[in-house]
Amino acid sequence: MVTVYSKSHCVQCNATKRQLAKLGVEYTEINLEQDADALEKFKAQGFMQAPVVVAGEETWSGYRPDLLKKVAQTINA
Repeated sequence: MVTVYSKSHCVQCNATKRQLAKLGVEYTEINLEQDADALEKFKAQGFMQAPVVVAGEETWSGYRPDLLKKVAQTINA
């Protein structure tokens, strides 16, 4: 299960979602502007950039095509 925590009008968020779709990975999107608890949780963990992607045991922020590809390979294996 992949969850993308995004913000409106976020270039990196949109790129992440496009890449996941291109790789055939289903994901759930949660807007951080509408979920203050999630926003505070990620800030407390040191994430200062959107999107925050949670994929199983891995969590990262920003557009990371290398990690997106790795997740897709794991899911589609």
